[in-house]
Amino acid sequence: VQLQASGGGLVQGGESLRLSCSGSGLTLEGFGMGWFRQAPGKEREWVSYRGSRDGTRAYADSVMGRFTISEDVDENTVYLQMNGLEPEDTAVYYCAAAKYGVQPQISSTYNYWGQGTQVTVSS
Repeated sequence: VQLQASGGGLVQGGESLRLSCSGSGLTLEGFGMGWFRQAPGKEREWVSYRGSRDGTRAYADSVMGRFTISEDVDENTVYLQMNGLEPEDTAVYYCAAAKYGVQPQISSTYNYWGQGTQVTVSS
């Protein structure tokens, strides 16, 4: 079982990136999927969540209106479209999957984690 996060990079403020989280050994459609990020010297923070049963989408206030979580079921991949990037968005971004009992904003309730992808936004 593995999650693979990709799509990070170095961009200027105002630009966009799309992160991908692909699964092997698990079907992401059946999992609650979360995106988290961790900036240097800071704790890991929740960014976005997609519910497995009702497709609920949720976002942290800091990214609301700029980031969108989506999914391609055929590709077994979850995406995080990030528009209007700001230097404060600079962090390593992680995807995570939870089968049961997830509390979307609580990292310890997720079962599987990707390795992280670096996003750097210059001003």
